[in-house]
Amino acid sequence: MSFEKLLKDRYSVRGFKDIPVEQNKLDKILQAGILAPTAKNSQLQRFKVLVTPADLGLVDQCTPCRYGAPAVILICGIDNGNDWGKVGAVIATTAMMYQAWDLGIGSCWVQNFDADKTIKVFNLPEGLDPIAFLPIGYAREDMGTSRYHGVRKSIEEYLI
Repeated sequence: MSFEKLLKDRYSVRGFKDIPVEQNKLDKILQAGILAPTAKNSQLQRFKVLVTPADLGLVDQCTPCRYGAPAVILICGIDNGNDWGKVGAVIATTAMMYQAWDLGIGSCWVQNFDADKTIKVFNLPEGLDPIAFLPIGYAREDMGTSRYHGVRKSIEEYLI
């Protein structure tokens, strides 16, 4: 698949089949997050893989947006006094989302969560900021792009 096709075809999946994500695919998705560029190669992104029923129940305590995914990656950034950890975590999330799609795995970037509760529920150490949840899995057949998926501003509207 070309990168342009991936960018055009990928969409946020909000309904997943009850099929586990294979470990080898999960490993490739995580590797994409590790390979993602970071400021001065600081590598301040951290991931928590959540696949057990108990873990997924904890996710559900923090966000209403798991959408039945059989796996969720909690992406965090180390706060080192600037935004490097947050920005690196965002870039890593993007890389993992695209890698997942390339492997036939759907995802949905979730920022609708209670950060303080997430820190507490997952016992995150001080200085580790939750940035996003990334539910992943195989999309249900009734899932597809939203009516806004193909709507894009012109290049001229982006240029300043």
